[in-house]
Amino acid sequence: MTHQQRGGRFHEPVADAMRRFSQSVSFDWRLYREDIEGSIAHARMLRKIGILKPEELSAIEKGLRQIEKEIEQGEFHWREDLEDVHMNIEAALTAIVPVGAKLHTGRSRNDQVATDVRLWLKKVVLRQQSTLQEWQRVLLNRAERDIDVLLPGYTHLQRAQPVRLAHHWLAYVEMAARDHDRLQDALKRIDVLPLGSGALAGSMLPLDREFVRRELGFAALSRNSMDAVSDRDFIVEYVAAATLIAVHLSRLAEDLILWSSAEFDFVRVPDAFATGSSLMPQKRNPDAAELARGKVGRVLGNLVSLVTMLKGLPMTYNRDLQEDKERLFDTVDTIDGIFSVMIPMVRDLVIREEACLKAVEDAQLLATDVADWLVTHGVAFRDAHHIVGRLVKVSEEHGCSLRELPLVEWRKVSPIFDERVLEVFKLPDALEKRVMVGAPSRRNVVAAIEEWKGKLSC
Repeated sequence: MTHQQRGGRFHEPVADAMRRFSQSVSFDWRLYREDIEGSIAHARMLRKIGILKPEELSAIEKGLRQIEKEIEQGEFHWREDLEDVHMNIEAALTAIVPVGAKLHTGRSRNDQVATDVRLWLKKVVLRQQSTLQEWQRVLLNRAERDIDVLLPGYTHLQRAQPVRLAHHWLAYVEMAARDHDRLQDALKRIDVLPLGSGALAGSMLPLDREFVRRELGFAALSRNSMDAVSDRDFIVEYVAAATLIAVHLSRLAEDLILWSSAEFDFVRVPDAFATGSSLMPQKRNPDAAELARGKVGRVLGNLVSLVTMLKGLPMTYNRDLQEDKERLFDTVDTIDGIFSVMIPMVRDLVIREEACLKAVEDAQLLATDVADWLVTHGVAFRDAHHIVGRLVKVSEEHGCSLRELPLVEWRKVSPIFDERVLEVFKLPDALEKRVMVGAPSRRNVVAAIEEWKGKLSC
């Protein structure tokens, strides 16, 4: 930072090591649009209260738009000695429009940066909400295509009960809906204007904060100047929501990693999202899904870093807060990156229906249905559970499935059994009996797809 930018208090230049250590322009340059947007709104307010003349406002706006164009065209020279995006833009403005020196009247970099970040993050949230809805549409399309594909559902990674693949996709549609709602809820806290709070105690000038709020499209004004410049809980809240988005994407990535293995062979990941081995020519690795799974640690690490940064800060602004932006930017980029591969990978996924059918025809998957059959014949569920457990053991000793076990063996375990129990093993019928809300009968799944299509205007 130059002598002039530091003010008249200092007589020695900033050490080179300090300049390099303290600069943030290498990453906060990304806020340039929001910084210019906020500066124009602030300048218009200064004109409204008589600080700027009409021609001065016009010159400042023209100068800021010129700088914006230079940045977008890659012609702007970012100076590390000017420390951050704010001082770089202000110095460039003053160089071409001397009256730009008036622009910082009534504001501090403390409320300026808080405003810029909130403006930027508002746009991110709205864009990522749109991405989440695109993700839901891809999952819904898969559910429609895969409506009659049956496969085992798992608990503890052990085959448990039969389900429709469409029901599996719809589970992630539900998760994405909650992710969307969390972002919407976070937006309430993001959409608050801190500009006018100054360094920490506002200004003696008659600033019209309501005018600036309307200019920038914020929903509300911050109510406490100290809080407005010193907290970053709105960033923490976004990153927490983003962490759950990453977790949900990671869970589906893990499903695909397992399902694409030879042991499952339920799906084939598109060639565009798989890689080979540098040594083993037969390998076909689901690297895109693995990377999506691995990125969760990065996002979670950002969340922990932010909370740790904030936990011991005294009021009000402290330079530690500069550390918020890299964690925020990295989180946004990471979530965008995961979606960029997960959306097309799932869209073009190949389902190996024969392997799914072979797995779901395992009669043991309907053991719970046998227990329910006993319940309908007056047996207490705990007793039924025990009886079916004994049947499973008997079938294993005979080297056959429950369905193949002779009826005489069934009756040895319980005289309640008769030939009607074998009706349980008609797989499509078994699924269609699951008709309560949220269960995977075809009727329910089709209804859920149609309901979501309506909500998402598919």
